[in-house]
Amino acid sequence: MDVGKKVSGVLVGPRDEVAPTTAAEPPTSTAPVIEEPPAVSSPTSTAADVVADPACVAAVDLARAAAIEVAGAAVGEHLGAEVEGDEPTVVTHSFATTERAYTGWRWAVTVVRADGADTVTVDEVVLLPGSGALLPPPWVPWSERVQPGDLSPGDLLPPSKDDPRLVPSYADVDAPRLPFELHRELGLGRPRVLSLEGRADAAERWYEGPSGPNTPMARQAPATCGSCGFLVPVAGALGRLFGACANGMAPDDGRVVALTHGCGAHSEVVVETPESSFAGMAVVDDEFEVVEIERSPEPADPDAVDVVAEG
Repeated sequence: MDVGKKVSGVLVGPRDEVAPTTAAEPPTSTAPVIEEPPAVSSPTSTAADVVADPACVAAVDLARAAAIEVAGAAVGEHLGAEVEGDEPTVVTHSFATTERAYTGWRWAVTVVRADGADTVTVDEVVLLPGSGALLPPPWVPWSERVQPGDLSPGDLLPPSKDDPRLVPSYADVDAPRLPFELHRELGLGRPRVLSLEGRADAAERWYEGPSGPNTPMARQAPATCGSCGFLVPVAGALGRLFGACANGMAPDDGRVVALTHGCGAHSEVVVETPESSFAGMAVVDDEFEVVEIERSPEPADPDAVDVVAEG
């Protein structure tokens, strides 16, 4: 039977049947007439390919009742319906939600009519976000969520096996050796050392960090760390740009600092004290005390004194 149905303002073509070659009387149907059916769209196929099942499209009240059973009174107006894939008997009805916390979301109720059955049943009820819905940020793996300072006592943060910052110790002949590393070429020392990428990453992070040359402390410093006596040199390639601060009074004590960093605790800082011609207040004392000092008699014969002293 050639039955045409207007859906969402689009004339859906007939089913895959051969049209009669001669004029015929308009077909009659005992199916109930549906007035102003809800809007239906097919996200995965064109309207000419899939014709929505009229019974599923008309099951708006059934879908609303299922949504109210789940959401309560937070079910708003009917927003339309859409065919799920290539199954004309699987239709999803959408209802607006009146919950203020879910502005822009919609209740999606999927109804289905089994082959040969006259009854439409509810398949599932879910709350889905719309185009203007407020969504949580995308999920990020834990290894990417960890930030500096998150590690607490007892926590473990193992590097990945393919960490580009590390290479086997025997593969990097330019890596600085530690005094206690013996038989490094046999892999008996540190299994892995910083790669060139790892050293460059650390250098960039330290240089741009709070111990670099662009901090307010460094800009107001009288001199740089490179000329400070409290700077402890760092071995290896990183020593060309960095050192360690050993001044207990400096804010960067015990930290790696750039040679171009600086602070007010520089070893060669000299504070010039301005000279003053003020000699103080004169003190007048009216009382004096005369003290007699008794002197010992001088020896008459100096040689005798020498003899006594020698004896």
